[in-house]
Amino acid sequence: MAENNAKTPAVKVDVQALVEKMKAEGKKIITFSLKQKYFDAILAGRKVQEFREIRPTTVKRLVQLDEQGFDIEDEDGFAIPIKYDAILFYTGKYEAGKKRDCALVEVTDSLVQYLTDDEGNIIEYKVDYNGQKDVYWQESRVVYNLGTILAVNIYDQSKKKNVL
Repeated sequence: MAENNAKTPAVKVDVQALVEKMKAEGKKIITFSLKQKYFDAILAGRKVQEFREIRPTTVKRLVQLDEQGFDIEDEDGFAIPIKYDAILFYTGKYEAGKKRDCALVEVTDSLVQYLTDDEGNIIEYKVDYNGQKDVYWQESRVVYNLGTILAVNIYDQSKKKNVL
């Protein structure tokens, strides 16, 4: 299991400015929204992994694909996740004009995990994908191991004393 350095940066760093700086350096950052309780758990160091289900609508953001749009596999037949350097977490749903609490967190490692039934078989179902009908889709998710919290912006000051 990944170690999480729950300490916030000693110097206040604007999350968006750090995101732009990292992108300019060629770093890859993915953005996720999550519930406040999970955000708080990440900041407190209790949540050290983030899980995201791989679906036809999210596969392009989460795993490496070949020219035909199908996942590239490693030598063991597992899909290879896209390597991200950090995750930008926002709390709640996007609402135009509303500032949301956010945190930029280092990703130390990631892997694809396949979900199985009671007999240990990978769960599969049919989907229409990439212009093809009835493609067998394997139930899977990307597991991100979280590292250092790089920057945090808390806009609701009443929450700040509870999470930092």
